[in-house]
Amino acid sequence: MAATRVLLLLSGRPESVSFVQSVCGLLGAGSGPGPWPTYCSLKRGQLVLSDRPFPSASARLPLQRPAFCPFAAFNQQPKAPGAPLPADRGVDLGVAIILQSSDRTVLLTRRTRTLSIYPNLWVPPGGHVELHEELLDGGLRELWEETGLQLPQGQFSWVPLGLWESAYPPRLSWGFPKYHHIVLYLLVISQESQQRLQARIQPNPSEVSAFMWLGPDVAAAVAATEDGTEIPRLPPEDLPPSVLAVELEEDGRARPLVLPMSTLLRTTPAIAEDKERVSTGTKFEKITTALGNPHLHGPRPAKEEQNMDPLSPNQGSGK
Repeated sequence: MAATRVLLLLSGRPESVSFVQSVCGLLGAGSGPGPWPTYCSLKRGQLVLSDRPFPSASARLPLQRPAFCPFAAFNQQPKAPGAPLPADRGVDLGVAIILQSSDRTVLLTRRTRTLSIYPNLWVPPGGHVELHEELLDGGLRELWEETGLQLPQGQFSWVPLGLWESAYPPRLSWGFPKYHHIVLYLLVISQESQQRLQARIQPNPSEVSAFMWLGPDVAAAVAATEDGTEIPRLPPEDLPPSVLAVELEEDGRARPLVLPMSTLLRTTPAIAEDKERVSTGTKFEKITTALGNPHLHGPRPAKEEQNMDPLSPNQGSGK
């Protein structure tokens, strides 16, 4: 069996989580999507979570899942006999980087159609955390592998934003889940402008088919879409009808792409399809607060009485 990546403190000792178990449910979540405050120990290549403080906890972060999470459904009713679900796997650990420029725009990439998980979706750079890899280092590695961007040491600050329980396929109506992750979202604030960062972007065509930068107004509109419904949402009148992105052609050359605003406001459909949209996790309340909040532009998050101090140090390489 693979190394345990996500552990829960349920009875005073760390316990592994099986693939079919809902992490949110085990931590006492109700039937809704959350968020639920969760105490975290962010170790090398491993995440320890609890619904109450414990000595090695280094942050208190919101944990959330979509309203249609398959593992929440398994919590409420037994899975069907013979369901093709892994019996020898736990919950995997992922990291996503919300890269914010000094202009307060954030980078999203569109996954290629050929990928086996979440094809054709707009997401922040990120992916699987390797064993014994620091979580920030894993996120910066994924940023480099997907976009070619390497951030100079001392030229960025960062803060953990929240945790997302992710399944793929994302809904039982699409089929039984084959992947189960807890994804840690990190806000990485660069001291460089969007123009300087974009000049260095070299997307990996095997993973990324396009990229764009979202400003606060558009990000807030994306955050406001109610995922889990099939009701189309019209763009607010004060938003532009489209957003300019950069798309990779088959020969690897980049060309401008005019992306309709309605594409960014699509929600997760009930029936499996690969229509272009922003991933549900990217709309996660705590994450999109950072996306749409022009005041969050420093190494420290807004102080909230119920929050513990996040990881330290929060500047430079993360080593």
